Amino acid sequence: MTEHDLSAATHWERPRFPHDSVALTTWLTTLVRNREVGTLAELRRARGGTNAHIRAGWYGGDVHRDLFERMAFLFAIYHQGRSTPSYGHGSLGAAARRIGDGTGRGPDNPGAQRLLNRVVASRRIPWRHLQHAVTRLRACEQPPPSWTQLTEDLINWNDRKARVAYTWSVEFHTPPTRGRETSNEATTRKDTTS
Repeated sequence: MTEHDLSAATHWERPRFPHDSVALTTWLTTLVRNREVGTLAELRRARGGTNAHIRAGWYGGDVHRDLFERMAFLFAIYHQGRSTPSYGHGSLGAAARRIGDGTGRGPDNPGAQRLLNRVVASRRIPWRHLQHAVTRLRACEQPPPSWTQLTEDLINWNDRKARVAYTWSVEFHTPPTRGRETSNEATTRKDTTS
């Protein structure tokens, strides 16, 4: 066996590294908590190739490196100027329900509706529209989607069984929870008895 054959065999036997979206979120929130503004600024460069982007890509393993770099960009956009990290909660569809103002949020806000429609209609991951959604959530002072869940959803974007876009649509259009209805009913009953 020649030296070339050994290096080729070693290359094919090299272990593949899986992705770790929880570790990415943990690292990113630590940057905010520790006020590492320089690193966060590097991540806000859309197509940087900076050390910060490369580090974020490590968490994506061999297959999802680019996706993890872009997720770090979205995270850094949302956290610009913030001193407290937000892990977020829910899916992007649930988060989009929070987009809006006093005249309406989510399905009651035409801008939020158009934005979500553009996101879910995309065959490829709609990075530009996702950036717009994160920016809108930040501007409305609303929590972002769960960064870990968003990462996992985007990994499964083209998996027909996962139906990510459909799930986001359903969560966006789902009526308010029973808790909100109960508080509205109590207000209505109070008003009628006065």
